[in-house]
Amino acid sequence: MSAAIPSPSVNDFHVGPVEFHLYGIIYAIAIAVAGMIVVRRWEARGGSRELVFDVLLWSIPAGVIGGRIYFDLTSSGEVPPHWWGPFAVWDGGLGSWGAFSAGVLVAVWRVRRAGASVAQALDAAAPAFLVAMAIGRVANYVNQELFGEPTSLPWGVEIDPSHRPAGYHQYTTFQPTYFYEAVWDLSLAAFLVWLDNHRQIRPPGLFALFVTGYSGFRIFEELLRVDPSHHILSLRLNFFVACLVTIAGALWFAWTQERWGRRPPASAPGPP
Repeated sequence: MSAAIPSPSVNDFHVGPVEFHLYGIIYAIAIAVAGMIVVRRWEARGGSRELVFDVLLWSIPAGVIGGRIYFDLTSSGEVPPHWWGPFAVWDGGLGSWGAFSAGVLVAVWRVRRAGASVAQALDAAAPAFLVAMAIGRVANYVNQELFGEPTSLPWGVEIDPSHRPAGYHQYTTFQPTYFYEAVWDLSLAAFLVWLDNHRQIRPPGLFALFVTGYSGFRIFEELLRVDPSHHILSLRLNFFVACLVTIAGALWFAWTQERWGRRPPASAPGPP
């Protein structure tokens, strides 16, 4: 093998008696960057950053809880065999479907409670979600998890024997599916920003496109991944989830834009 991407040798460090997990630090950075993007986009729509901070305060814990519940249900074989195993997010294991669903539902509640436009808020947040996910995928690289099938490609990532799933211990390098997704997420985020600036998209059309585009790529990604997962008809459960959400997102986008000619587009985010 002429080239490969090495995996990090450690995923945590200590400062005195305090242990820091790189997985959690990377996710904290992802949330902070996404928050800054939402603030800028929401204020550009005439909204208040205080509402963004309020939404983050509620939706971040909801996202962590929802993501962990989804992981526990769909990857139960990967839950650490301790009483605290279902809660051990510091060891990795946050299902993006559960995290997004719980976080968005709570965010919608807080925005609606403030009397602001939910549709505008979702569009303001759409690119930020993608940037956050792209950064978060680096955490999967650090934890040596959620990689794809074995490969001899020069950008294959080296996985330590202790992290290789059953049946793959004889292989050394695997498809870095988390990096594939990170590139896609950043590209889609840039496209949504361009679309927002150059085309008239009825809210929450950008968010619907985010749902469609992200889920569409996950269809491809789930066909590559080899980490343990529940299967239906020999295909990963998340493959079917991605297919359903892609279709739902596309129909949602078509419905929002079809209404353009029948109602004026939502233009004001609501009270600052």
